[in-house]
Amino acid sequence: MNVAVWLKSLGLEQYVPVFDDNAIDAEILPRLTAEDLKEIGVGALGHRKRILEAIAAMEGQPEVVSAKPASASPILMSASVERFGEPGRPREAERRQLTVMFVDLVGSTALATRLDPEEMRDLLRQFQNTTAGEVLRFEGHVAKLMGDGALAYFGWPQAHEDEAERAVRAALAVVSAVNRLSVKGGQQLSVRVGIATGVVVVGDLIGIGSAQENAVVGETPNLAARLQAIAEPGTVVISELTYRLIGNLFEVTSIRPQKLAGFDTPVSAFKVIGEGRAESRFEALHADESAPLTGREHDIALLLDRWRLAASGEGQVVELFGEAGIGKSRILQELREHLKDEAHTRLRYYCSPYHVETALYPVTDQLLRAGDIRRTDPPDRQLDCLEQLLAGSTKYPNEAIPLIAALLSIPTEGRYPKVDLMAQKQKTRTFELLIEQLEALARSQPVLMLLEDAHFLDPTSAELFDQIAGRIQQLPVLLIATSRPEGAVRWSGLPHATFLTLNRLSRAQAASIIAAMTGGKQLPAAVLDQILSKTEGVPLFVEELTKVVLESGLLQMRDGELVLAGPLPPLAVPATLHDSLMARLDRLDSIRDVAQVAAVIGREFTHELLAAATGLPELELERATNQLVTSGLFPPWQ
Repeated sequence: MNVAVWLKSLGLEQYVPVFDDNAIDAEILPRLTAEDLKEIGVGALGHRKRILEAIAAMEGQPEVVSAKPASASPILMSASVERFGEPGRPREAERRQLTVMFVDLVGSTALATRLDPEEMRDLLRQFQNTTAGEVLRFEGHVAKLMGDGALAYFGWPQAHEDEAERAVRAALAVVSAVNRLSVKGGQQLSVRVGIATGVVVVGDLIGIGSAQENAVVGETPNLAARLQAIAEPGTVVISELTYRLIGNLFEVTSIRPQKLAGFDTPVSAFKVIGEGRAESRFEALHADESAPLTGREHDIALLLDRWRLAASGEGQVVELFGEAGIGKSRILQELREHLKDEAHTRLRYYCSPYHVETALYPVTDQLLRAGDIRRTDPPDRQLDCLEQLLAGSTKYPNEAIPLIAALLSIPTEGRYPKVDLMAQKQKTRTFELLIEQLEALARSQPVLMLLEDAHFLDPTSAELFDQIAGRIQQLPVLLIATSRPEGAVRWSGLPHATFLTLNRLSRAQAASIIAAMTGGKQLPAAVLDQILSKTEGVPLFVEELTKVVLESGLLQMRDGELVLAGPLPPLAVPATLHDSLMARLDRLDSIRDVAQVAAVIGREFTHELLAAATGLPELELERATNQLVTSGLFPPWQ
C-alpha cells in the first residue's frame, strides 16, 4: 500500500513528508498509536482520530483479502482494503466517465507449454504484481487479474482530473516493467495494452465469493479489449477520446481506422510512442487554443509591477492561488507575452502529482529541458550537454558537474571523480550550487522563475525553493509560484512576498470569452444563458462548454446570425471536464449524496425540498450545502 496515496485519500496530504521522514510504511502503519502520531507532529486531535479510525477500518476488513483467489496479487489485496470507505459499505453503481485499460501478456500459451506449471505460476504472479503495482502507482483501480491478463479502471472509485493521462502513463510503465522481468531461457516478456475512455455504469457487484467483482457496463470496456487485441507486442493503443484528452502530452501515431468486432463502423485508434516534448502541461493540452484573457487586467498589472521591481534589483516573490481551470497557467502565458521583447532569462519548473515523492523532481526536469538532455542519449552526450549548460555559471566546474550529474543520474566515470559525500552534505552542496547558478544568471540579466502547481512540491524541492525565496531579495529575480487554494502559503513572512488570488469571472467577462470564440456572433439568448449559468465564471469551463456547443450541430447560420437548429436540450458536461468535476465531487465523499440529489432536483430547488429528498437533519444538511458552495460545485451542473 502506498502510504502517501492513503493519506491523500483521507484529505491529510500535508502529513506525507512527516510519515516519509519517520520511515512509516504500510508495515508500520497498523502499529501506530495516538502518542506516536503526536510525537511525529500530527498536532490536531481531529487529524489523529481520523488517521486512527482509518487504520482501524483497514484492520477490520480481513474478508476483503481472504475473498481473493490464491493467485491474486498481494498488491491488489491491499489496494482493495485501501480504496473502499467504511467496512461493509461498498459503493453503489453509478454513471461516470471512465478510462479502462486492458493488459495482455504476449505469448503466454507458448510459455505454458514450455515451462513447468510451478514456473508458469510464478511467472504469472510476477506479471500480475508488476501490472498491479504500476496501476496503483498512478492511483488506478485493479478491477480484475485474469491469469495472463489484467483489467484496470481509472476514474473509479476515486476520480482525478487527469484519468486518461494517468492510464497512459501507467500503461507505458507496465510495458517497460514487464520487459525487465526475467524468464527461464532468457526470453523477453512483453505485453499489449488497449485503453479507451467513455461514459459507463460502474460498481454493480456480480458473481459470488472469489469470483465477485465490480462490473462496468457500456461500450468503453469492449472498445479497450478490442484495441488491446490489435496492439503489437510492447505497444499501447488508445481510443480517439483518450487521444483527445491527453492532447500533446504524449507522442502518438495514428492507426488506420479498422473494423472491430462488435462495432458497426471502422474505429479510429492511436499508438502511443512515448512522452511528448511540450514544454508545459498547459501548452500540451491547449496547443491549438488561445481564448482571450478576460477580466485579468488588474492581476497582470500587479505581476508587471512586481517584475519592474525585480528587474531593478529588488527581488520579488508572488504566490498565485486559484482553483483548477481558473486561469493560473493562462495568466503566466500572458505575462510571458508582455515580456517577450525584454531581455531576461526564464526558468520554468513544473511540479507533478506523479512525483510528489521524487526528490527535486521539478529541478531535475528543468535542468534536463534547459540542457536538451534526453534520457535515451548515450551517457557521454548527456554529460556534454550538462557541461555546456553549466558553462560560466559556476566557479568550480570540477566539483559542480559531478554533483549535478549525480542529481540527474548521469554517469561520469572516466571524466570526473566520483562524488564521495555524506547524503546531507551532498544535498547541502547541491543546493548551494543551484543557487550559485541562479545568481550567475541574474548577474547577466533579470530572471523570471515560474514554479507551477506548487501544491505538488516534494519536500526536498520545497526546502530548496524556501532558500531561494529568501535569497533573491537582493537579486533581479521574480519568482512566481502557482498553487491550488488548498496549497499552503509558503512565504508569508518575507517582506518581498505578494499573495494574489484569482477569482471567478463575472457574467459579462465570461460572455466576452464566448463572443471571441464565436467570432463576434451572438449566441441565442437561451444558449448563452445555459453556458453562463453552468460554468459559474470558471474560464476553462466557459471555453470547453462553448466549444461543445459550436461543434454539436445545435446551431446553424441563418441570415448571418446563429440560431437554434431545433429544440434546446440541457447542455451536457464536456468529456474534457468530466474528470475534473468528478474529482471535486469524490473529494467530498461524505456529502456526495447531497450533491447528487441537488443535481437531480435542479437549480430551482428549495432548502425544504432538498431536506425532504435527503432526509438529513437540519444541521447536517446545512453543513453539506455550505461545503458544496465552498467547493465550487454548487449550484450543481444539471
